[in-house]
Amino acid sequence: MATWRNPITQYISLKTKRTNLYYMAITTVLCSIFYLIGIWQHSGAATILPSIPCSNNKTTPLALSLDFAAHHTAENLVPIPPEARVVHFPSCNSKFSEYTPCQDTDRSLKFDREMLVYRERHCPEKNEIFKCRIPAPYGYTTPFRWPESRDVVWYANVPHKHLTVEKAGQNWVRFEGDRFSFPGGGTMFPRGADAYIDDIGKLINLEDGSVRTAIDTGCGVASWGAYLLSRNILPMSFAPKDTHEAQVQFALERGVPAMIGIMASQRLPYPSRAFDIAHCSRCLIPWAQYDGLYLIEVDRILRPGGYWILSGPPVNWESHWKGWNRTREDLNAEQNGIEAVARSLCWKKLIQRNDLAIWQKATNHKHCKLNRKVFRKPPFCQGQDPDSGWYTKMEACLTPLPEVSDIKETSGGQVAKWPERLTAVPPRILSGSVNGVTAEGFEKNTQLWKKRVSHYKSVDYQLAEKGRYRNLLDMNAYLGSFAAALVDDPVWVLNVVPVEAGVNNTLGVIYERGLIGTYQNWCEAMSTYPRTYDFIHADSVFTLYKDRCAMEDILLEMDRILRPQGSVIIRDDVDILLDVKSIVDGLEWESRMTDHEGSPHVREKILIATKQYWTSPPPSAAADQLQDPIKTAS
Repeated sequence: MATWRNPITQYISLKTKRTNLYYMAITTVLCSIFYLIGIWQHSGAATILPSIPCSNNKTTPLALSLDFAAHHTAENLVPIPPEARVVHFPSCNSKFSEYTPCQDTDRSLKFDREMLVYRERHCPEKNEIFKCRIPAPYGYTTPFRWPESRDVVWYANVPHKHLTVEKAGQNWVRFEGDRFSFPGGGTMFPRGADAYIDDIGKLINLEDGSVRTAIDTGCGVASWGAYLLSRNILPMSFAPKDTHEAQVQFALERGVPAMIGIMASQRLPYPSRAFDIAHCSRCLIPWAQYDGLYLIEVDRILRPGGYWILSGPPVNWESHWKGWNRTREDLNAEQNGIEAVARSLCWKKLIQRNDLAIWQKATNHKHCKLNRKVFRKPPFCQGQDPDSGWYTKMEACLTPLPEVSDIKETSGGQVAKWPERLTAVPPRILSGSVNGVTAEGFEKNTQLWKKRVSHYKSVDYQLAEKGRYRNLLDMNAYLGSFAAALVDDPVWVLNVVPVEAGVNNTLGVIYERGLIGTYQNWCEAMSTYPRTYDFIHADSVFTLYKDRCAMEDILLEMDRILRPQGSVIIRDDVDILLDVKSIVDGLEWESRMTDHEGSPHVREKILIATKQYWTSPPPSAAADQLQDPIKTAS
């Protein structure tokens, strides 16, 4: 069948073809013309521009004086700060493996024996500070994990058997092969600390959350504190570095909060109204002497309505005087002296049953101010800071409680019961007594650190692993929210408020939250043994101490108190962290820097570091060491 085509369509198609042929022809002609012109120009047949002849005149060369002298001298350059140079820090001599700079035995002998002043903090002068890394003892092993560590410690980590002999009959500690075991005994609790705490619990309520913070004065190996932890009571134990060799070191190795400390001439490094319970079990503190100075200090740090528990001499002396090798008259006089001081402090004796005696502090000073007419001593303190606790001399005066309008009120405000106490706005903040901190700011800070700790766990797998760490230190704790965010982990955190914080003294807030802490100046060494902490957190510490003391001294102290394979997280300005990292590299820590969890554009960065495992050489090699412990690292 024939196909019909539209004549109009045929015409348009033919016209289009002719047009295309026309354009192709024009293009070909133009290309040919331009090609021929190009050949003609390059052949030299035409000169487009007139030539300019070269001059034959001889010219005298310029006499140039070239100066090759350096114009940038060292004086003109910006000096590189010492912190920016990587410095190698050698190992100290093995004999310093348990060195405690501010409780050094040799240095302490230079000080007064009266009131045991020589056992207080006495730190080295600037030119005496060691510039070397404190070694772990040969054979050091990662401590047992909590709660097993409460009962077992490796011998190699604390190689001291003295207490196993001296306290053999009291079940403090036993040596068994390559480890020590802690049966939980004590001088005044031969049935064990757990049974002893049960006895206390029959006299005061330890189960309703009203008792959370406790201080154990003269703690021994801290078995009382160790067994309180299972009852959600957080202890702070302290004892001096004395003839009871390594008692605080044992406590820390067990995973129990403890510090080296003594009641001598200075206040304890805690704020007023900090502890719900204070405890002394045969702690040998002369409570009735020096005008009751030491009970006055206990009164300062006890919360209104808090308890003081005493067991051991002179309690129940009628039954024990022969075994204590003291006369009836002597013990009776001591008992009467303690009773008199307690009454002068307006304490109420709740009960004395068998070997336990318990007093309770007044909830306010309404009545106490009236009875000053009867008890003229101690007078109320005038014009002192009740929270001051850093190199502050004790005074034989009663720290006044905050004013109340009603006899039934609790001075300073009633804290919530645990665990609500952790997140409830602390009374110090509600009353406006903490500079610059509001209830809203407190709650925001709590939420902020929940997010930050969650981020930390994402970048430090050891912190995220439950049970890997036990003893934690927050070097600049502020409101204690870092510790609060870790409350469900099997850890305890010592919250430090640097004394340089000044008007922002927030340690009282931390205790009102049911947490523990201390004051510290990070230009000095801490009152603890080497290898105390598994993890150290430092938020803006190096900014705070800039121009106050050498950055390397703070980092060397961190190295001293950090356990091998322990971790550090440091938050600070990026420029400061770069200097920190150069020193950390000299300490042979593994480290890396990461961005702020909020944004890479924030100047604050995070440095994560891990201390490497290393120890002293074997004893035979250590005997040959000639390392100068004070040699400056180079």
